[in-house]
Amino acid sequence: MTPGTAHHGPAAVVEALLSGVGASRVLTDRNSRGSYARDQGPLTEPAEPAVVVLAENVDEVQHVMRCAHRLGVPVVARGRGTSLSGGAHAVPGCIILSLERMNRIIEVRPQDEVAVVEPGVINADLNLAAAPHGLMYAPDPASHAISTLGGNVATNAGGLRCAKYGVTRDSVLALDVVLADGTLIHTGHMTFKGVAGYDLTALFIGSEGTLGIVVGITVRLKYLPVETRTLAAFFPDLPAAAAGVLAIGAARVQPAILELLDGNTLAILDAAFDSHLGERGDALLLVQTDGFGAAAEAAVVQEVLRAAGATVEAEEGAEAGMLLDLRRNARGDGVDDDFRVGEDVAVPRSQLVHYAAELERIARDHGVRLRLVAHAGDGNLHPTFWVPRDEGVAGMSRLHAALDESVKVALGLGGTITGEHGVGQYKLKWLPWEQSPDVIDLQRRIKEAFDPRGILNPGKAIS
Repeated sequence: MTPGTAHHGPAAVVEALLSGVGASRVLTDRNSRGSYARDQGPLTEPAEPAVVVLAENVDEVQHVMRCAHRLGVPVVARGRGTSLSGGAHAVPGCIILSLERMNRIIEVRPQDEVAVVEPGVINADLNLAAAPHGLMYAPDPASHAISTLGGNVATNAGGLRCAKYGVTRDSVLALDVVLADGTLIHTGHMTFKGVAGYDLTALFIGSEGTLGIVVGITVRLKYLPVETRTLAAFFPDLPAAAAGVLAIGAARVQPAILELLDGNTLAILDAAFDSHLGERGDALLLVQTDGFGAAAEAAVVQEVLRAAGATVEAEEGAEAGMLLDLRRNARGDGVDDDFRVGEDVAVPRSQLVHYAAELERIARDHGVRLRLVAHAGDGNLHPTFWVPRDEGVAGMSRLHAALDESVKVALGLGGTITGEHGVGQYKLKWLPWEQSPDVIDLQRRIKEAFDPRGILNPGKAIS
């Protein structure tokens, strides 16, 4: 059987699902199927699911997988659909398994500094629950107000605080996972340390739903900082701002947040939110230090960046919050259309200045426009190339040529095709540029061991 190819029609699939899931949550109408058919990533292979299931508990997820495994029907799991790489796009005739209703915070254990949650819990809601205990869940993607923990796990999401606190994988201790045949397993441990057996927890994290369906997540919480200091450092150009990142590192200060926004991004934010960032410089480093040493670290950063040519201002209260909110909105609506393409590459921090200059060169060479935001503290950049809509097919051709070259240059500098969004469907064409055939083949054999019928999110991540 071809992986992910059903032997039974939609009616038989729906009938099987209804034996274990309430009829009001097995959706077959065209509007529902259409609204769940894609995420926020570029759509390269449009497809329509056969049915959408709104699961509310583990038993229902197991039932869905048992039905799918028996009938040979592909399953695409999803949360709120905030993925930017097409990892939750439908494949033809699939079951869309929505986990957004599995949104309970099962427990917060302050003394152990852990929390146990279902996959549909919103990232920001977990932080609201942890804060009264003086704790926080450290990974905070820009979409933290709407993205789910299950989706964060699926893509090993990063975020603004990841330079200091790490990505999702660094904060997940254990998982409950439903395998392709409906078997429920538990991986990992409740302790901070533990090395028994292979690290299957880490393997599931970032696997984009191709190895199993995550139905429970045990996360490590960190201490909520007693103090923060926020600095806005404006530079005359993008390479100078990138050099400022290296200067902070050379001073051996580790900010919690270190974000880079170029001049075009500042102009877009000013137009959208009536801010006046562009009047203050042509590139911005947004820096936040935290903890008991926040003030001392901020003083060092301020001195270092002024010496690097920046105009540095300390931001307090509402102004600091406003700047962080603007950064979280800096990529626009997140949906790439026919005249805008964005990426998620990462390079070693030592290459930031060179890569920033190369991105500007690539935009000039291909006659496209560029805007750039970056989690500069860990070298994860989000360049977006665009052209006016009236340039049509010729403009799109130049856009994709610029994007391909930007990926090749990043790889040549020791980088990667994706820092936090995942490969999904959109970046499969670039995977062989980064990984050898032997490595890709090994991953496919791992996939086959977990999912011998090939029904879990086929056509994503590695194939």
